[in-house]
Amino acid sequence: MGESRFPAIRDLALIGDRRTAALVTNTGVVVWYCPGRFDYPSLLAALLDPDRGGGWMVQIPNATCAGRGYLEDSGVLETTLATPAGELQITDWMPMGEGTPHGIVRQFSVAPTDMAITLAPAPDYARRSPQCQAQAQGIQIDGQHYLYASHPLTISEEKISCTIPQGESGWCILVDNPLSDLTDLQLKRWLETTLECWREITAHATYHGPYEREVAQSIRALRLLTFEDNGGIIAAPTIALPEVIGGQRNYDYRYVWLRDAGMIVSALTRAGSDGTDERRFLEFICGYDRDSGHQPLMPFSTLAGKAPTTEETLDLVGYRHSAPVIVGNVAKDQLQLDAYGNVLLAAKLIYNRFNTREHWSLVAEIADFLSNHWHDPDYGIWEEQEKHQYTSSKVVVACGLKFIADAAENEDQARRWRAAEQAIREFVAQHCLTSEGAYAAVAGGEDVDVTAALFPVWAYTAADSPEMVTTMKVLERDYATGHLYRRHLKSFDSQQEGAFLAGTLWVAQYWIMRQELQRARAIIDAALEFANDLGLFAEEADPETGTMLGNFPQTFVHAAFIGAAIDLKAALEQSQ
Repeated sequence: MGESRFPAIRDLALIGDRRTAALVTNTGVVVWYCPGRFDYPSLLAALLDPDRGGGWMVQIPNATCAGRGYLEDSGVLETTLATPAGELQITDWMPMGEGTPHGIVRQFSVAPTDMAITLAPAPDYARRSPQCQAQAQGIQIDGQHYLYASHPLTISEEKISCTIPQGESGWCILVDNPLSDLTDLQLKRWLETTLECWREITAHATYHGPYEREVAQSIRALRLLTFEDNGGIIAAPTIALPEVIGGQRNYDYRYVWLRDAGMIVSALTRAGSDGTDERRFLEFICGYDRDSGHQPLMPFSTLAGKAPTTEETLDLVGYRHSAPVIVGNVAKDQLQLDAYGNVLLAAKLIYNRFNTREHWSLVAEIADFLSNHWHDPDYGIWEEQEKHQYTSSKVVVACGLKFIADAAENEDQARRWRAAEQAIREFVAQHCLTSEGAYAAVAGGEDVDVTAALFPVWAYTAADSPEMVTTMKVLERDYATGHLYRRHLKSFDSQQEGAFLAGTLWVAQYWIMRQELQRARAIIDAALEFANDLGLFAEEADPETGTMLGNFPQTFVHAAFIGAAIDLKAALEQSQ
């Protein structure tokens, strides 16, 4: 199996209905789809195994991508393929709104030549062979999925195909429930209902300023990865896309992380949101099931608010032969102090912006937990394999406690939280500086981490403090390739990884705080080189090859980009 059979991450597009999503290549192949919910088992996973994973192909001779984009500000994707016989336009979308089915609709313009549309289902991460059975108007798959088309469908060797002759248009629909009496007019109505849903969603936030188009694209990505039923926002819709090609660090990111809350809520709030999405997100994470009782909340959860499943290895070759392919996530039992600190930061943003005190009892419980446990070693922001005294964990906890103390119900609460904040500051000053005077990644260490670029953004310290100036010099010296930055890991040699895009954008935020706006723009522009033509970011980027790496698209990076753009806008307005 050649490497060329795996699509480049850069060539992937995202469609979704705010319950699940699918990834489509720039030549119209659906290579990833989990019916029903983002974190349910896949039906199509050619992204991770072109032979066995399952895909939905458009077979037209010598087709190349001639452009693609979303209709309006929606999740409805239009892809144009160029062929020697003429152009074909594919419109891929997931219906939304009252009276619409759940699934994928694929519409095809007039075919420039005869073309075949072939669905190769591979249920349950390709662990089962599909049971395909013809019904009155379509094909039933495993008794739970239904394929319909404008042209006759045939079954051959567990694949379902139809041919659209030259000069004719057509469509295919893969849905979760049986349908009848399908017509072009019905599809047109569903599409208009779907677009109207997207218009309502996009009305919740508007942004005008630097990188306006790119910010709108990032906000779309956050919206597409929001679970409509409860407001949870997943880290990414994919599993096992590697941070190192051929490596073993291939994780399942289809969960809702506490630590993402602060950055995502901040991004949406500051982008001009009316508060709907971010308040639902806070409500979701505050409604998590409790863990074993020793922590206020799990560090992340499923979209049902439950504990993630234990890790399981799938029998798939992995993206570009990066194995193992892992579903589930064992980090659910880790102590991640920074995750709780980020919840406090998110709550304070919402309290200040919208004059509320929602979920106060749990927020206060988290603040008390951090006051009592800030000195415990944890697994850090990168969910490492060993516990350490991570400096970034201490710092974000101190900032969360400081901000939430301002909202305390009584003086005893405020005094307790501020005392803990002060104790953390003393600990960091005594134990968390390198021999050069930079903020260390862990107490007593000599390495630094790109997370430190956020310390002034969180208002822990001044951007021009001696510690920060030294820290940034070390990051430039030891962790930068051009304008891109790596993170530091204790349990893995991060030099084998690509640049960490969220961290790169945090560095841009730092230089904005220093009023070095040209430098900040250069860093933002370098990161944007690793967004694709639809404005979608993966987790990491290889500065040498231009390859996008890691799960895709990743909400953490999109939120970091929005934050950097908004900070730049504010700095430009202040300088006028």
